[in-house]
Amino acid sequence: MSSSNRPISVPRFQAAKESGEKLAMITAYDFLWASVMDTAGVDSILVGDSLGMVVQGHSTTLPVTLDEVIYHAKMVVRGTKRALVVVDLPFMTYQVSPLQALENAGRIIKETGASAVKLEGGVHQSGTIQALADAEIPVMAHVGMKPQSVHHLGGMGKIQRDEEQILADAKAAQEAGAFAIVLELIPASLAKTITAALSIPTIGIGAGPDCDGQVLVGPDMLGVTEGFHPKFLKHYAELGKLAREATENYVSEVKSGEFPSAQHSHE
Repeated sequence: MSSSNRPISVPRFQAAKESGEKLAMITAYDFLWASVMDTAGVDSILVGDSLGMVVQGHSTTLPVTLDEVIYHAKMVVRGTKRALVVVDLPFMTYQVSPLQALENAGRIIKETGASAVKLEGGVHQSGTIQALADAEIPVMAHVGMKPQSVHHLGGMGKIQRDEEQILADAKAAQEAGAFAIVLELIPASLAKTITAALSIPTIGIGAGPDCDGQVLVGPDMLGVTEGFHPKFLKHYAELGKLAREATENYVSEVKSGEFPSAQHSHE
């Protein structure tokens, strides 16, 4: 899929499952990094409410507001030419009722230019997923470890092992009209079972190699968020270390008078 510069639509994203082509998804939160990720060939960019933790410095995703994700999604869309842009519905912007979800998802699609929204839940959110699908707003579901349920689950990053419930959630999301589903922090064997049982793509994060695709948080993958080393994460760079060292060199040269030199000065 990454070999073509043609923009990726929801139907094209879904078709990857049938063709057996793996889907590469990553989070981004602004124009700069969306541009980098897009030109690197990712299939989808998620404007995740993870921005609450990696951008805003909160300990959970819960404080993120609808206006904030819209603000970030606008920048991401402006930086994206090819990848499918999906935007998270933040905590308490869809749980009240399907009508609330329709209004808020509609704002996201209308104001940002993104192609789809994502929400957490399966069985208990099936009515909301169906309402969005009926309104022809593409919706991605999210089951397993759900960050917005952090207090109910007793913390972030806990492997979810209720196989019966997770499978039921995944099937309910598909039946309600979700076009894809994120599987987060579940046993690899369960993710393989779910992937085989569904006709829609599964996107794993901490769910093993048998999902139809994978998603990682951009700053985590790039090693910007130093000190964060969950088992499922692979650092493809160490940009945090490089940025710190570069800044230290800049500070040192300014303090010593080495920068700016004649090379960096105008006559």
